[in-house]
Amino acid sequence: MKNAKNWRHWILVAFSISILDVSAQSIDPDDSFTIELGLPNAFVNKLYKTIMQGLVCVAPSYQYTLKNGLSFGTGLHYTYYNVNQFRVPTKIYGGIHTGAVFLKIGHEKFWTERIGTDIGFRFGYLQSITKTDALQQQGLRFRRTEAIFLEPTIAFVISSDVNSSYRLSVGYPIYGWGFKPWTIGVNSSMGYDVSEYKKASSSLTISFGYTFYFNGKKSQGGGFED
Repeated sequence: MKNAKNWRHWILVAFSISILDVSAQSIDPDDSFTIELGLPNAFVNKLYKTIMQGLVCVAPSYQYTLKNGLSFGTGLHYTYYNVNQFRVPTKIYGGIHTGAVFLKIGHEKFWTERIGTDIGFRFGYLQSITKTDALQQQGLRFRRTEAIFLEPTIAFVISSDVNSSYRLSVGYPIYGWGFKPWTIGVNSSMGYDVSEYKKASSSLTISFGYTFYFNGKKSQGGGFED
């Protein structure tokens, strides 16, 4: 939990600094590349929330936005959850790596010279690889899970110049598979009802990101030179 608080602190500090450094310029978005780094927090599935601790989420993506704000994109999503060894019957070391490839549809627009939003829905395919010492003791190098990937997102965007912006993003990735004790090598129900296993593993993710606009298109009255 201490690591989680530190991540949130530095994300907010970095975003605040970007706001202070912004000059009065506007961006007319077209094709762009975004990289986001954040902290995932397990959600919905009680067992997943109790046992697993989110450490990092990384999401690079490419996006093209039309004149009316409708946007289309594609990208990658990676998260790592560590086993909270204090929440399992015996100490277990390891975690779950989840990688996904997604397509995105959404709406991106700058509402003022500085402020914009990027709202979207990502969908695709994922693979989760679970590696723990408990699984290795059972003769398994790792446990692989394949499922669908869904993620609604919203980002608050601050421009910095004609080609760049910073963003604070909130996402809700749904991994499409239910977490169970034996996923990490625990051979007991840990007192949880079987109905909990059927709930999709998901996260509430807060991320800080940077976007580069390739063409550097300029809005009228934005103060850019042609």
